[in-house]
Order: sequence, then structure tokens, then C-alpha cells
Amino acid sequence: MNVFYEDSVHFDRDLPEFGTQGGVHVHKDRLTVTSPVLMWIQALDIILEKMKTSGFDFSQVLALSGAGQQHGSIYWKTGASLALTTLSPDLPLHQQLQACFSISDCPVWMDSSTTAQCRQLEAAVGGAQTLSCLTGSRAYERISLVSSFAASLFLGSYSPIDYSDGSGMNLFQIQDKVWSQTCLDACAPHLEEKLGTPVPSCSVVGAISFYYVQRYGFPPGCKVVAFTGDNPASLAGMRLEEGDIAVSLGTSDTLFLWLQEPTPALEGHIFCNPVDPQHYMALLCFKNGSLMREKIRDECASCSWSEFSKALQSTEMGNGGNLGFYFDVMEITPEIIGRHRFDAENQEVPAFPRDVEIRALIEGQFMAKRIHAEGLGYQVMPKTKILATGGASHNKDILQVLADVFGAPVYVIDTANSACVGSAYQAFHGGTDVPFTEVVKLAPNPRLAATPSPGASQVRHHQILSCICIVKADQGIFSKKISFS
Repeated sequence: MNVFYEDSVHFDRDLPEFGTQGGVHVHKDRLTVTSPVLMWIQALDIILEKMKTSGFDFSQVLALSGAGQQHGSIYWKTGASLALTTLSPDLPLHQQLQACFSISDCPVWMDSSTTAQCRQLEAAVGGAQTLSCLTGSRAYERISLVSSFAASLFLGSYSPIDYSDGSGMNLFQIQDKVWSQTCLDACAPHLEEKLGTPVPSCSVVGAISFYYVQRYGFPPGCKVVAFTGDNPASLAGMRLEEGDIAVSLGTSDTLFLWLQEPTPALEGHIFCNPVDPQHYMALLCFKNGSLMREKIRDECASCSWSEFSKALQSTEMGNGGNLGFYFDVMEITPEIIGRHRFDAENQEVPAFPRDVEIRALIEGQFMAKRIHAEGLGYQVMPKTKILATGGASHNKDILQVLADVFGAPVYVIDTANSACVGSAYQAFHGGTDVPFTEVVKLAPNPRLAATPSPGASQVRHHQILSCICIVKADQGIFSKKISFS
């Protein structure tokens, strides 16, 4: 269960002929964002050739799986399946598949050019909340997959869509594990036959294409396990269990939640769980993450993380009743912008002392995460673990606040490439009847970083009540939008 080979292809640097920035093309309308599909295929060619040159022994590979960025769209031309099944081992993939796509530049997750169609889809099923209950999310821009496209390249035939990544399409009934006929009809005629039958994320979808056997030396019996989205694969890579929560503290802050009984809402996404098809996972994304923390650090701690930590150490849990919410860019969970500070009397104030400001920021960020998570059906359990990753996970004082707010121990784990590691775990797990936890039990364990402070639960209860009181007392746009109660 240890990683012994790792490599990558950087789209902008290694494939400059495609002219991407950050792997994408942002079009003039600033709404349309695409990636060249042949760039992805050529990247696969490059990385396999790098492995071959390094002496990698492909004959030892028993199974493979993978992950693709969620919400991207690939459009095969009619007849492309013939090209997939007749690949010549003498040529790289990109030379043989360049005429196989009806659209050469594929919309990716950042694309927001289909807002009108999203609203039409919501209207067709009876509103945004109805769509969220049915498919796990309200309509976000673009529906379709990169993961099943990548799996198709290895299979030499069209790969089915897995439950987890299919959950992000606004077409899949997450409770019944079938396509929603209402959503399909609202999008296009004859769509179901183009999508195929979805499969559990741990399914073996076939054996590897003979192309890879001949060109690289894979064994003919190498299993291809269903590819999934990068977020579900990350949940597998971090080995979350029921009741656990993963917090990625990066440029944006992201929460992964393991849910048994989800409560779909207008904020966040709910997917089928990739390692247990009877359960679910939730994803919450907060735009104002590390950049907001860095701004307050620069303003209140002389640009020093050491001074920032001293401020957290010198202020008490609960911050004397002072609460703050900081959104310098338009937030998405919820949609709101601006800085909002409230004192112990629940009155909005223009500023806090520097140390108070720092604790108000960190406590406010983590309180918002907990309240939004509970809104999706999450509950802290006695066995709950919090797995923290990302840049801020190196700051023990920030992690202490996280432990206090959630009332659970915080662990850190090296998951720089958690989606890739999760895909390897899925390859190991695929096609077996063994629980996922058994498969990965020998993997490296996370390290305990913080436990809840004595008295944290009483302070936390008061904080959340105060937070709800603020929201109810203020009848302006802030109370309407933040919806903490």
C-alpha cells in the first residue's frame, strides 16, 4: 500500500502547442472555458512513454483505475468506437483518435456558459430544490464526464459512467441509482442511449485494450476498474469512513463528508459514495479560503504566520462572543460578499482589535463549514475524525480551532495527490467483495494533530446559538443570504 512510482505531465509546459493557461482556454466571453481533448490524449501518450523509458514493468499491473476532473464534457463522433477497437500498437493514441470527436474543445468544470439551460432544467423538474433532492445538486453549468472518457481509452471501447461521477451530472437519481427520465427529457431526445447504463464505482468494466498489451506490455488480464471524478477519488484516497470529514484548506476551502442519509440543499453537492454504494458523500466549496486568511494575516499580523498563531494562542475560545464573517470575493456557500463583524451583544461593528480579528476569522470560517455541513445531513459522531490537508493544515493553532469548533480530533495526512492515490486504491478494491476499509487497512496512517480543548463543546454551543441569533436579528441581505439557522 505504498506509492512506488509517480509522474506527471504539465499541460502548459509539456504541451505548449495547445496554447493553454492552467490547462484551459478561457474564451472572450469569460464564461466559456474549454480544454482540447487531444491535449489530454497526447498527455496520456507522453506519460506512458515516460514510464516505458524508465523501465517500468507493466507486466506486473493487475488492475488500473483513474479519476477525471468533474463536470467536463466529451463528445464522440458516431463511429468512434470502431477507431477505439482497432488501435494500432505502432502509433500513439493521439494520431489515431484525432478525427473521433464532434467537438475538439471540451467544456470543463469552470465553464459557466450554460446558465440559461441550467435554469430551464430546474424549471422542468419543478424548481432548484426539487432538482437537488432528485440528483444531489441544483443545476450548475455543464453536465457530463471526463472520467468515463479516460477509462474508454484504456478499454478500447466506450466505458460506462460510474455512480459517483454520474451524480454530478444533474441527470442521475442518487437514491435509485438510475437516470432521471424527467431530467433526460428536459435536456435532449435519445440521451439515455448515448449515456449507457451507469455502474457502481468499484465495478470492473472490462480488460485492458490489446493496444496496451502490445505497445507497453500490460498483461492481457489487467482489469480496468471504473474511473470516477477527482473529488470522489480524493475521498477514497483520504480513506474517509462513516462520520468522517476531510477539510482541504487551500486557495478555496473544500469539505468532503461521508453521509449515510443525505439532505440535499441548494448549496453544496451530494454524490453517491465511491467506496460504499449504499452511502453518500457531500462536497462543499468555500471560495474565501487561504487568500482570505493571508489578507487578515497581512493586515493584523505583520505578514507573519508566527504572529498570526500568537494571536490565536492569546485569545480565548469563543472570542469573548465576537463573531466575524469575511468574504472579500463573492462567496458561493452562500452567495454573499463583504466583511461582517458582530460583538458580544450581537451588534454589527466596523472593526475588531487585531488579535480578536484573527480569531474571529478562523472561528467564523470553521463555524460556517460545520453549519453548512449539518444542513446537508452531516452529524459529528463519537468516532468522527477530521482529516486536514492543504497549506493551512501545517498550522497547529488553526487546527486547534478546527478541533474545538467540530468537537472532534484532527489528523493530518500527506494527500498531495489524493485523487491519484484513491484511484490506485479503487483499482485494488474493484471487483472484490471485501470492504474498502479492509483493502486499505495497511496504508500509512494519518497523524494526530489536535484534540478538542476542555470546555470546547459549551463554547461551541453558545457560538452557534449566537450565530443564529445574529442571522435572525439582522433582516438585511446578510441574514437572508447566510442562512445559518
